[in-house]
Amino acid sequence: MTDTMQLEAALALALRLAPEDRLRLVERVVASVERDIASSAPTDQPNTEGDWGQSLNRLLDALDLSDWEALEIDDPVEWVKALRHQDESRLDAYWSGDK
Repeated sequence: MTDTMQLEAALALALRLAPEDRLRLVERVVASVERDIASSAPTDQPNTEGDWGQSLNRLLDALDLSDWEALEIDDPVEWVKALRHQDESRLDAYWSGDK
């Protein structure tokens, strides 16, 4: 017997019940669906790998930073200042209205 045929047979039996019994049946079916949904819902499990900061540190340790090391930056502050100065001089014509 297919699922559709079983459903039709169960519905035919349910429709023969008294109205109060049909309501009880509906309540029990809804309750069973709610239990099924609740049991299959993902639970909020705590992260077993530690907090997010530790995960971030592991990610950073796993990254390949060899290209950054190849830049040979002695002083990062001075390096950023030099980059900003290059950008300012390149964009100076736009800011002064020459272009």
